[in-house]
Amino acid sequence: MIGLALAANLVVAQAPELPRLPEIRRDPQITYVDRSGAVIGVRGGRYGPPVDLAKLPAYVPAAFVAIEDRRFYEHNGVDPRGIARAVVVAVGEGRATQGASTITQQLARNLFLSQDRTLERKATEIAYALQLERAYTKKQILALYLSRVYFGSGAYGLEAASQRYFNKPASRLTVREAAILAGVLRSPTNYNPAEETEAALQRSKLVLEAMVETGALTPAAKAKALAQTPRIYKNPPAEPAEYFIDWIDGNVRQTVGKVKADMVVETTLDLQMEMAAADAARSTVARHKAARAEQAAVVAVDGLGRVRAMVGGLDHSAAPYNRAASARRQAGSAWKPFVYLTALEAGWTPDTPVVDEPVTIGTWSPENYSQTFLGPITLEQAVAQSINTVAARVADEVGRPAVAATARRLGIASTVNTDPAMALGTTLVSPLEMTTAYAVLGNGGYRVQPYGIERIRTRAGVTLYQRKAPAPVSVVGNPPLSDLNRMLRTAITSGTGARARIPGYDLAGKTGTTSDYKDAWFCGYTGGLAACAWVGRDDNTPMGRITGGGAPAEIWRGFMTTALKRIPVIPIPAGPAVPPPPPEEVAPEAPPLEPAQAAETPAQDLPRDPTGG
Repeated sequence: MIGLALAANLVVAQAPELPRLPEIRRDPQITYVDRSGAVIGVRGGRYGPPVDLAKLPAYVPAAFVAIEDRRFYEHNGVDPRGIARAVVVAVGEGRATQGASTITQQLARNLFLSQDRTLERKATEIAYALQLERAYTKKQILALYLSRVYFGSGAYGLEAASQRYFNKPASRLTVREAAILAGVLRSPTNYNPAEETEAALQRSKLVLEAMVETGALTPAAKAKALAQTPRIYKNPPAEPAEYFIDWIDGNVRQTVGKVKADMVVETTLDLQMEMAAADAARSTVARHKAARAEQAAVVAVDGLGRVRAMVGGLDHSAAPYNRAASARRQAGSAWKPFVYLTALEAGWTPDTPVVDEPVTIGTWSPENYSQTFLGPITLEQAVAQSINTVAARVADEVGRPAVAATARRLGIASTVNTDPAMALGTTLVSPLEMTTAYAVLGNGGYRVQPYGIERIRTRAGVTLYQRKAPAPVSVVGNPPLSDLNRMLRTAITSGTGARARIPGYDLAGKTGTTSDYKDAWFCGYTGGLAACAWVGRDDNTPMGRITGGGAPAEIWRGFMTTALKRIPVIPIPAGPAVPPPPPEEVAPEAPPLEPAQAAETPAQDLPRDPTGG
């Protein structure tokens, strides 16, 4: 019997025009990196840049060769013994059920063919494999193979798999980690490291044994590898950043037009801040689950408008809707700073006497959360204790249209209603809008335009877009700004925002709770950085008495505890004097993630020099 491999050899040798090797193509991608160069996401084509074998430890490709095709360096693209075995089984069952494919055959199938198990497809696969071996070196074939294979969980290629499961570039994989990834290829579902961890670890033992048999490892090295317990990430480490990427991706494509080559987008995001925000949101909502807390959003914007964190929900893969940028919810008492700033600009002061007592405006009579009245107090006390009656009366006296104008001046873009209840935050706003407005209070009163894109460049370094900072514009002056900062400091030190307090830092902020407990907020700031945390439910039903001083303040404090270590520690500016200089960032406490994909430069799938590796 003439084997299928021999037949394909004869076809290619006698009629090289049949079949012609299709063009190898890869769709261009956009790689997003944070402010320190750490990769936070990739959009576009499925496959990443080609693997550079020269940058990998020798044991990494050796693991794949040992378990997938240990005669890879000996055959010409086809292993006759394996093919003969597969043909015998296929003839007996009437269809192809066993692969016995070499690495080159697998590459040919991934590049050009379907996954159909037919004899015709198998013959074409073999012919293509033989042509690949004629056109390219073994190193080139292996590099492209490692760039194309699927590792489960949406990870195509070794680099993506290494980042997905181990949060590191492939160049830093350990022996055990390489064995785990090599073992995945048998079944990306059954040996998925994140979902079937024990099965993946068990299969890695077979890979290590195969590496010993092929001479890639010594028995001692195998024992050392087995003693290691790699950290496997159940969820993609940078998954929270997907909300941020969603927010800027459309703008990137609008700016550069059709993506024709691989690009890198340098963003304003701080991945360590982003992860801190996501961790705080998830853990806090979990603690308040019994009170019907379901979702959370966190946004942080610095004094120049750079979005440093944007968490639009607890799980992007399950719920990609961006609650941070797209959701519009009632702000509750987090809206009151706009009321009081308007009053301060009209001549009031923190010490102006007011009275907490029943009030009726038209047919509406606001109530306090405590259901009690404090009587004569100061404006500062009214802010700290979030007194509704005083806020409603102040807004009525200074004019609700004036309050609306103040909110718009500070960055609220949504339509602002001017009915009496507006003073208590019935306007629908996004967390991004609220954070933008609070950032003005923390940067000395300068207008803030939030943005996420610093530069867009090709992988070769050609700049396609570079943001130019606009001239600073003062929108809040003194003494109103310093007076409002004083009152909002008190809201944290001795008011409803006490749970947001972090000793040793100059912080100010305001809680927000809607009367029906559908929305809870905490918005606050320090010198040069503002952040807002929102908690609620997607179906807009009430939670169980969750207030802004509870879960949102806890999220804010959890996030800011990390954020304050990553920015210059400066007090809240008293007011505009000179344009604020771009603050220099302090060095991260821990080294940022290595920009594994951003560092790659080849844009094509195979090296132009067929003799290169």
